[in-house]
Amino acid sequence: MFDVAGLRVMRAIAAEGSFTSAARSLGYTQPAVSQMVRRLEQRTGTVLVERHGRTVRLTEAGEVLARHAVQVLAALDNAEAEVAAIAGLQSGRVRLMAFPSSSATLVPKALASVKAAHPGVTVKFSEAEPPESLAALRAGLCDLAVAFTYDGTDAGRGEDDLEGLEVIDLLTDPVTVVLPADHPLAGQDVVALTELEHEQWIAGCPRCRGHLLSLSDKAGFQPEVAFETEDYVAVLGLVAAGLGVALVPRMILASVSHPGVRALPLEPRSSRSVQVVTTSDLLRVPAVRATLDALCVSARELDLAEPVASLGS
Repeated sequence: MFDVAGLRVMRAIAAEGSFTSAARSLGYTQPAVSQMVRRLEQRTGTVLVERHGRTVRLTEAGEVLARHAVQVLAALDNAEAEVAAIAGLQSGRVRLMAFPSSSATLVPKALASVKAAHPGVTVKFSEAEPPESLAALRAGLCDLAVAFTYDGTDAGRGEDDLEGLEVIDLLTDPVTVVLPADHPLAGQDVVALTELEHEQWIAGCPRCRGHLLSLSDKAGFQPEVAFETEDYVAVLGLVAAGLGVALVPRMILASVSHPGVRALPLEPRSSRSVQVVTTSDLLRVPAVRATLDALCVSARELDLAEPVASLGS
């Protein structure tokens, strides 16, 4: 029923006491102010202003409208200022979810970059594996989900429909085989998966276990999984104790080490893709875009190209 321009006119009339002064304060012409008042009176079905010569006086209905106009316009002005601050990256909130190994390598540098460049932007961070983070994105509970996929699969893995989502590739993370330091194969430059057919295995997260099963199936054997843990510190500890071998992405080894193990390239070569998933609408939000850009820079600076050998001093 009411438009913003009309509310501003009513507030100005109440403050200035005449159409002419109200028009001058707003930068309007006096006839334009009169026309807006008439339009408001038509919409409300009652008289809002009484004219007394060169001055005007608000009726009871006009006073009610002018009083509420002050509150409404103040709220709109505050909203406009907040939106402008968000658009200008002076403020904003981003909800980021990432899988655990990326939270120790990829994410910290990105968050530090956003904080330094845009101190008014707040990034809320929590850990979640891809099925949970993608579900949270779909439910509107996060804005960016850092996920991973192994060769031959997509981010959804059949657990979530990716239609309507934007998937941005960050980096390729090679998979290594981790052996006890005194393992007979630890001195090789490369380890063939078929050489590990009779080993006991330590499996990680469900997707990582699925990747192990897929690779071993192609190699013609069924791995004996003796231990399962999503804690890669525990994985390396179990390997160092001689309790098994494991496939570990190189990104994890950039932040976790153990003197009792060796990580070597695997044959056939395998890798996982690390990605950011969001929506096309969220990509247009400046704070979300700035966080995504920071993750891309962090990924480019994360050196995973060199082979890993000993993981301890």
